[in-house]
Amino acid sequence: MTCYSMSEQHFIPIKAWAESDQPRYKLKKSGAEALSESELLAILVGSGSRDESAVQLCQRMLRTVDSDINKLARKSLKDLMSFKGIGEAKAITIAAALELGRRRSLTDLRTKVTVKDSRTAYNAVAPLLADKNHEEFWIML
Repeated sequence: MTCYSMSEQHFIPIKAWAESDQPRYKLKKSGAEALSESELLAILVGSGSRDESAVQLCQRMLRTVDSDINKLARKSLKDLMSFKGIGEAKAITIAAALELGRRRSLTDLRTKVTVKDSRTAYNAVAPLLADKNHEEFWIML
């Protein structure tokens, strides 16, 4: 969908898009799987700015991390707030949602894991370390 007019000085707000293209409607009718990462983030962010829609803002954010959600999850609140249109409340919302996603991936680890090989060991600790901004050394006994 093109969100800018011919002059590219005024974008078309999401509310003016065809209903079937609007992220919230799309999620309601087709499920979350039907949305792109930028559309999912746009639902969290809620609104863009005078110059761009929430979807465009989130596309811009994702471009800076090569569309890698894991890299986005490693960004600090200050980093997130460096994007025009992202204030403290929106940055906190994004960080909270990404943390919930990380914790969801840990759900299977709540049961005891028998480590039989390096793949099992990796699967046990990778979700715990994936979003660290520093290196850690762990020992499994």
